[in-house]
Amino acid sequence: MSKCMHTIRNWPVLIAAGAVGLVSSTSLGHATTPTKLKENDMTQSTIAPQSSGQSADGAALRPFRVNIAQEQLDDLRRRIAATRFPEQETVADHSQGVPLATVQALAKYWATDYDWRKCEAKLNAYPQFITAIDGLDIHFIHVRSKEKDALPIIITHGWPGSIVEQMKLIDPLMNPTAHGGSAEDAFDVVIPDMPGYGFSGKPTVKGWGPDRIARAWVVLMKRLGYTKFVAQGGDWGSVIVDLMAVQAPPELLGIHTNMAGVIPVDLDQAAFAGRPAPANLSPEEKLAYDRLREVYAKGIGYGFQMGLRPQSLYGIADSPVGLAGYFLDHDARSLALIARVFEGEKAGLTRDDVLDNITYTWLTGTAVSGARLYWEYFGKSYFAVKGVNIPVAVSVFPDELYPAPRSWAERAYPKLISFNTHDRGGHFAGWEQPALLSADVRTAFHSLRSTAQPLR
Repeated sequence: MSKCMHTIRNWPVLIAAGAVGLVSSTSLGHATTPTKLKENDMTQSTIAPQSSGQSADGAALRPFRVNIAQEQLDDLRRRIAATRFPEQETVADHSQGVPLATVQALAKYWATDYDWRKCEAKLNAYPQFITAIDGLDIHFIHVRSKEKDALPIIITHGWPGSIVEQMKLIDPLMNPTAHGGSAEDAFDVVIPDMPGYGFSGKPTVKGWGPDRIARAWVVLMKRLGYTKFVAQGGDWGSVIVDLMAVQAPPELLGIHTNMAGVIPVDLDQAAFAGRPAPANLSPEEKLAYDRLREVYAKGIGYGFQMGLRPQSLYGIADSPVGLAGYFLDHDARSLALIARVFEGEKAGLTRDDVLDNITYTWLTGTAVSGARLYWEYFGKSYFAVKGVNIPVAVSVFPDELYPAPRSWAERAYPKLISFNTHDRGGHFAGWEQPALLSADVRTAFHSLRSTAQPLR
């Protein structure tokens, strides 16, 4: 563990050789000789040429490619093979956590058949950059659409997540005509790794909470030359876009969320305390309340653990299977979806989808640094109304932690421009149902485009 963490800790220094106009291939601690960046080195036929070098505000944008050393992949397989499993659970359901059979099936596939290089190739098919914001390196994908006047959008992932989850949204947003949309609804797409996640830097001091990330994202978009843009998020991303909207920078036209922060404050507090639903709620509101109360009672133990004592999670930093088990147990509905994937079913996600995300965190050594985000925000509500007064669009998926009622969304977001419900999909909507979510985003922001010019 110490060798792996040492090389990861030093990667920002080593990649600095790939500064303006250069691409540096790095294996998280073993940089190769930089080569000149050719126009199409990091693009596909559907991706417009990408600028590099100095940003609009003069700050450096350092081109980046992922190239994990084979020794790290070999070490990962050895660690998986050496896993010491506990005994089987004493129940026939998921009430004690991730079933032993699910984790053993995951570990077997991970150690024998899974190929990280496929995920690496997907990442490197898109232009990636690193730039320093407020003293911290931020890694991001930035893809410009070939369509004229594309609307810039910044998309934020959640926990246990990364930009790997959001890559399925890129082509439907930047190339809408290939996905049933119109050219006039195209987007330039920016997807950053949050601080402490993926290839972004790990904060060495406290203070990098979601409010600071929200401000950093505005700096990032302005640095890329965008004068107007929109934002989208789920999970932590939903909290961050809500806070971006509360901060209301003039460049932000509107937000889209698939985990809407609409719970009235008094009801959020009552659900947290485990009180029965008030009698005056509509059926939709009562369902949301009951689901939220269940989440608080049984569904977010990881949130309390990371919120209180993130540094104590040495097990998920040292054991890949330990990390996998921890990540799979996000919430009951997500666990059920993922567990059935390892039982041979095909529903939304694949085994490779699940393992791409876990492996990304393992190889970047960000299990604990990512956990600290919960510590930064501990004691504050993820789900309650936050005071947003700019245009907002909401997507509701049935297997979300709670299905946001339209009545609450209209009160929480007085400038609600779109509200759409779906008959399938859950908490990780962009990962599970990218076609549905991207279609919602295209539709939701159509009305804002007339106010967006000039974009860059």
